Amino acid sequence: MPHSDEPRLKAEIWVKALIRRAGAENVPAMVVRRGDDTSGTVLVKVNGLDGTAMVYARARAGDGSPVWIPGNGPAPVAEAEADAYIERQRKFDPDLWVVEIEDQARRHFLQEKVEGEESRPPDLSASSLFKI
Repeated sequence: MPHSDEPRLKAEIWVKALIRRAGAENVPAMVVRRGDDTSGTVLVKVNGLDGTAMVYARARAGDGSPVWIPGNGPAPVAEAEADAYIERQRKFDPDLWVVEIEDQARRHFLQEKVEGEESRPPDLSASSLFKI
């Protein structure tokens, strides 16, 4: 069954859930650029608080399933370089959302597959199930 037929969660709700997951771990996360409430694309910037960052962009895998890709490459880059990548994307998509997570451990809190990371089994613990 094609994944494109799946209902999409509104961007604003998805962003709030991501911020809430990070907050549950006492990790600051904030919207630094608000996009379209319903259909805006989301970029997730993970600031390592050491002058470097990673930016994740949502894409579709070959089978149509959602996957997050490191937009600035597989390794952290200078924060200014990450910001330049975000700015280039913003020029193509004025409805773009940008969420910044500040975490020295570089956790992104994304629940979908992330390119370059091993697949993780779903976390079915009670605390995970009740997080939004």
